[in-house]
Amino acid sequence: MSTVTIPGYRMGDPSLPPGALDVAAFERVCTATLFTDEDRQALREAKEIIAPQVEQLLDVWYGFVGSHDFLLAYFSTPEGPSGDYLARVRARFGQWVLDTLSADHGPEWLAYQAEVGRRHARGKNETDEAAQGTPDVVPFRYVVAFIYPIYATIRDFLAKGARDEEHLERMHQAWLKAVILNVAVWSQAYVDPDLY
Repeated sequence: MSTVTIPGYRMGDPSLPPGALDVAAFERVCTATLFTDEDRQALREAKEIIAPQVEQLLDVWYGFVGSHDFLLAYFSTPEGPSGDYLARVRARFGQWVLDTLSADHGPEWLAYQAEVGRRHARGKNETDEAAQGTPDVVPFRYVVAFIYPIYATIRDFLAKGARDEEHLERMHQAWLKAVILNVAVWSQAYVDPDLY
């Protein structure tokens, strides 16, 4: 069980229902993504580099979101951006980075990623009172589209601790696969169960 105490963070919460994928089904998704044990190791190595830089990485991502009104809208009430909601999500976003870099991809991780997907879809404003008045759903098109900036912008941070170009590329590609795997689990909240 997780010892992280971020408001709204629920990794390891035994009350979370299991997601649509069990571990065996998820492993098949890993195979389809060419995700291997070498990628898991590369993510662990990346965590050592990224963990001290998480806040700077979030600054880049939040700067990107904040520079596009159509993205910032999902953190905004009719009065404008909600600083409280942005701060609460930021804490969970930073923890998601660390969780992704150290994921065991077991039942607790799968259940929480299904919850993250639900929070972007039909349950977006249930977690934080600060979210009230913001849009109820993050459209799936933006969840998928955001894969690229999340992937591309971490490279410079990884480069600060990479041993060489090969090591950097190995960690960067492992991160891309890991983000795709997260989105694959999140997508169950958006997809007809018969099609998932």
